[in-house]
Amino acid sequence: MEALDNYPYNLPETLEALNYALSYDNENSQALCLMGQFYSEQLMQYDEAKDYFAQALALNTSNLKIYPLYIDVLLFNSDFEEAQKLIVFAKTVKGIDKGLIFYKEALLYEYQFKFKKALKLLNKAKLNAYNKDFDTLLDKEKTRIESKLSLKEKRK
Repeated sequence: MEALDNYPYNLPETLEALNYALSYDNENSQALCLMGQFYSEQLMQYDEAKDYFAQALALNTSNLKIYPLYIDVLLFNSDFEEAQKLIVFAKTVKGIDKGLIFYKEALLYEYQFKFKKALKLLNKAKLNAYNKDFDTLLDKEKTRIESKLSLKEKRK
């Protein structure tokens, strides 16, 4: 798909290709997912992005790319209950990157200032990490959340 080739380097052509793809087939889960990503990352219009991701997921629950992107949108939009439900479901999807989903769940708890739970989930994510870059990211996130936890404890 031309839109995938252009994103995020040529946004006008990406948008044109996505609009064309969706006018031709409005049930193309890949195009709907990319449109959700576009609305989220480029326009920061999270409600519109949610709609696109929800449509994409309804059409194709086996599209593994949707889950982390959709979870991010829900977190950015402070839709924590929806995010938790999606995370629970995502963990049951065959082939999903469980380490990434545990990481997203840790972020959910961080957004809610539940730093101890977030740290536990980062450890679960680390157990499910299978590349050095992701492992390094988790170490940095753990350090960052530990610093927030110490700030929270000092305030008490």
